[in-house]
Amino acid sequence: MTRIGIGMAAMAAALVIASPAQAGDTKKVLKSGAIGAGAGAVAGAVIPGLSVGEGAIIGGVGGAVIGAVDKDRKYYRDNSGRRYYLDKRGNRVYR
Repeated sequence: MTRIGIGMAAMAAALVIASPAQAGDTKKVLKSGAIGAGAGAVAGAVIPGLSVGEGAIIGGVGGAVIGAVDKDRKYYRDNSGRRYYLDKRGNRVYR
């Protein structure tokens, strides 16, 4: 097993251990991991020196990590057109 393969296996194992504690929605983590794997496979086909499989692994792990730590907020717009979300107390937080 190559050095990058060992590193990817370690990151995937850490993700599996940490994902239930961090993620509220496993479906979201899997979906973002699949999107990342697809993008990584395309990048692996385009970038010289990076195979399609390695690109898919790197993209899948990266996408799953982003999906796990991303805050799932629903944004609204007020009458002025400014974007905001509601915090846990129901107060508007503008961006």
